[in-house]
Amino acid sequence: MPRYSRILEGIMKKTISYDVNNKTVEREINYIPFRYILAVLITLFEVLCVIAIVAALCYYVPYFYLAAWATEIVCVIRIIASDDNPDYKVPWLLFVLIIPIAGFMLYFMFYSRTLQKKFIKRMNELKSHTYKQNDDGLLLKLREENPTAAAQAKMLMGIADTHLFANTKQEYFPLGEDMHCRLLEDLKCAEKYIYMEYFIIEEGKFWSSILDILKAKAAAGVEVKVLYDDIGCMATLPGDYHKTLKSYGIEATPFSRLKGNADSEFNNRSHRKITVIDGKIGYTGGVNIADEYINEIVKYGHWKDTAIRLEGEAVWELTKLFLVDYGINVRKMPAVRKDLYPISDIKEKGYIIPFGDGPHPIYERRVGKSVIQNMLSAATRYAWMTSPYLIIDNDLCTDLENAALRGVDVRIIVPHIPDKKLVFGMTQSFYHRLMAAGVKIYEYEPGFIHAKSYLVDDEYAMIGTINLDYRSLVHHFENGVWMYRCESIRDLKTDMEDTLSKSIEVTPQMLKTNLLQRFIRAVVRIFAPMM
Repeated sequence: MPRYSRILEGIMKKTISYDVNNKTVEREINYIPFRYILAVLITLFEVLCVIAIVAALCYYVPYFYLAAWATEIVCVIRIIASDDNPDYKVPWLLFVLIIPIAGFMLYFMFYSRTLQKKFIKRMNELKSHTYKQNDDGLLLKLREENPTAAAQAKMLMGIADTHLFANTKQEYFPLGEDMHCRLLEDLKCAEKYIYMEYFIIEEGKFWSSILDILKAKAAAGVEVKVLYDDIGCMATLPGDYHKTLKSYGIEATPFSRLKGNADSEFNNRSHRKITVIDGKIGYTGGVNIADEYINEIVKYGHWKDTAIRLEGEAVWELTKLFLVDYGINVRKMPAVRKDLYPISDIKEKGYIIPFGDGPHPIYERRVGKSVIQNMLSAATRYAWMTSPYLIIDNDLCTDLENAALRGVDVRIIVPHIPDKKLVFGMTQSFYHRLMAAGVKIYEYEPGFIHAKSYLVDDEYAMIGTINLDYRSLVHHFENGVWMYRCESIRDLKTDMEDTLSKSIEVTPQMLKTNLLQRFIRAVVRIFAPMM
């Protein structure tokens, strides 16, 4: 028995080493904590039991068999009659029809992206404890300057329950390592609180440099809260890491802890990346807290990412997003304090809207997708964007095509070295259609581009966590920053031009594939919305 325990321990853990203050530090962390395996096994057991019971009843009880077929018909009608995009309906229709009994059972378990009522209730309660703002005057001013920009702002404010801000400084970071240096400086200056929410946190140089500061600040009486996604950190942190952080005086909790429930809630992960310091300074972008994001280790060539630093009243929205997410997961409403949303005297040109996105019905519409579509509709000269993945529905694909067909220079930069080969194959399956309409596709030759940046006509920009894929646009909790005529837009364009110079433009000659590859891509693409 001890022998098998040692073998299991070797599988479940890994040792990492990194330099801290000129010393080599080794840490042993769980590779896949046992509780995750247990939760997955319980979920599979629940699903198989339900399917087995229904199948047995159908076999032994004729009337139940008729009831099952009636239920399947209802299921098919429900899918067809739903308001969902046809791209989401087709794979589920095929699944239900191909696997009759198991299909409709899994549909009722996992198809709905509607969150539980208790979750929604907690969210609404928490939102009532956040800041209030009158946007009318600022929106009127923007409308006088540019009605199109004002229309975009009005739409975003309405569907994302957010606000329009001005007088907020921005600092753009073209690489994760640039953000890392600035972030450490700001963390050291924290006086009242530090809030951090990330999809991935991994022990290493990046996290260790932050954790040292967080421990010191917590010991000095600064309020420190950390929220990390439970599945996002499944292979990067021990399963009970929040307890370790609490021993340092840091309040911590995993987002949507995996418990082995057979429902769709586990699919709605927090892909957000947010740091808020004293309500005055905020960070967001594509950068997670792991060493590959600052090129301390190499996984898929050079790691290209972007981030933005905000200073001013626009940080309030990042504070709100964090507090609501944290409050939901600890099941406790945050105390109403004046220092959460400090008044700023910063004067800066441009308009900014930080916003959140997530599953229905928290967000009635797909916010990130709507922002991208509106930016494309406003484009007259160019629309450039970067994303690690390109797996989009027909609506967004058509919008990209229409922009290119009316003469807009549409460019999309994706990785040349992928992190997931199957997903990269799905990304490449969209090349032909988009290129046929005049969209230019580039692959970042040095390595993997993880940035989620969108730029239109030197005037509009969006930086955040939103990828061009179903995970981001449908399933995940995301966040971004919409900007109009902000100073950082110039820096973003310079960086995009530099990134394009290091990228390979995809040509029709590069799209040749064999019959088997085309078949696999076609099948996988059909079921992409379910992934």
